[in-house]
Amino acid sequence: MNISRRSFGRAAVAAALIGLGGVSVSSPAFADTLTGAGSSWVYPLVSKWAAAYHKETGIAVNYASIGSGGGIKQIEGGVVAFGASDMPLTPEDLAKHNLIQFPTAIAGEDLVYNLPGVKAGEVILSGPVVADIYMGKIKNWNDAAIAKLNPGLKLPDVGITVVHRSDGSGTTFTFADYLSKVSPEWKSKLGANTVINWPAGVGGKGNEGVSTYVQQIKGSIGYVEYAYILESKLNYARMVNSAGKVVSPSLAGFQAAAGHVDFTKAKDFYVILTDQPGDDTWPISGCTWQILRKNAPKATNEAVTKFFGWGFEKGQDMAKEISFGPLPASTVDTIKAYWKTNLGL
Repeated sequence: MNISRRSFGRAAVAAALIGLGGVSVSSPAFADTLTGAGSSWVYPLVSKWAAAYHKETGIAVNYASIGSGGGIKQIEGGVVAFGASDMPLTPEDLAKHNLIQFPTAIAGEDLVYNLPGVKAGEVILSGPVVADIYMGKIKNWNDAAIAKLNPGLKLPDVGITVVHRSDGSGTTFTFADYLSKVSPEWKSKLGANTVINWPAGVGGKGNEGVSTYVQQIKGSIGYVEYAYILESKLNYARMVNSAGKVVSPSLAGFQAAAGHVDFTKAKDFYVILTDQPGDDTWPISGCTWQILRKNAPKATNEAVTKFFGWGFEKGQDMAKEISFGPLPASTVDTIKAYWKTNLGL
């Protein structure tokens, strides 16, 4: 299944992928259908896995790309069989709401821009400069701080339009968490969460909405998950990482970040991948977690874990095609043990 712009879009309430008879996203589970909602970051991956899984098993997976905040609310309310979030819930929050979570795949996000005459990868940015742009302190593309990072690049005298997420978003959490680590002012004034009190810019719904705005607005800058950059052929920035190296977004860079954490030793898989060390590490790396209710019908949780277990076993090549990094075998083994302990599966 090739990714297309249509496959990333939203129809009516849900960005449904394969459905049987137009199943509503509000129905947690049927014998031949699973419903999930949340992260737009992971939508391309779940879409590819679901298409192949449906072909192999006859079971449809309906997934609504509504943002991590919406996914968390829907799984807490028992509306869907699984929720997806790019911001991991703390073990305390999971226990409070009788939930569990497990990682799906490693990925990353990047800054994209719309600058006539400037090609993809030509602009170099650093975390502190990006923080100042999103705080509204740097307002023009030929600002001295940007020019210093880009000697020899003719930067246009164009105002910067900041594009951010308008919905509750794990992509925003990852982005803001990174900026909190590289900018003390950002950390003290804005912090890291799925919703930010943005001081400047326009908001787009989902990675899809941000991508569309950046394509339409001259001088704009936005942050999106890497699969959307590939799909829409957006102009992406290179970044200065924590080692001071200029790197391009890549699967190798995302996996280099993941190499500095150990999911198997983290309670409820609670880890953060932003601003990890290493010359090759991509600084805005992250992960998506699937969230399940412990008190859901056992058959529902069994169906969900079978789908993601299939993805871990048979879907890794599909993941790599859109630059989602597979989890290490040791992590997958730990996830399966976690399912058994917490869900009795």
